[in-house]
Amino acid sequence: MMFPINLNNFIMTDPIADYLTRLRNAIKANHRVVEIPASNLKKEITKILFEQGYILNYKFMDTEENPAGIIKIALKYDPVDRVNAIKGLRRVSRPGLRQYTGYKDMPRVLNGLGIAILSTSRGVMTNKKAADLKVGGEVLCYVY
Repeated sequence: MMFPINLNNFIMTDPIADYLTRLRNAIKANHRVVEIPASNLKKEITKILFEQGYILNYKFMDTEENPAGIIKIALKYDPVDRVNAIKGLRRVSRPGLRQYTGYKDMPRVLNGLGIAILSTSRGVMTNKKAADLKVGGEVLCYVY
């Protein structure tokens, strides 16, 4: 027997995985812009993606239906062969299985070509910056 799914009562358990999935889907569909519901953590991850050159631009917008607002992200493509700057996004730490690392055991993504985004006691940052500051934290995702 099939039960109808009521999406109005859907509770999101992992908003960071939803953020990464929306980016992944927009890249596969060759969209130029993607809109994502905002939170402070998602805003910090977006700033890191912009600083590292993975996205072209971003804008934080306020809306009536979402008090936190939305994030508009302009995806970055190579002008010649239309290949996206982001080759892969992988969620590492999940609500059911948290992954923490110390500054001595910092992960290397694609032998240093990618980045790991960490949530530390000093804020959200890349693995390289966290190693320089000698702080560890929760590994949120890998970007390459």
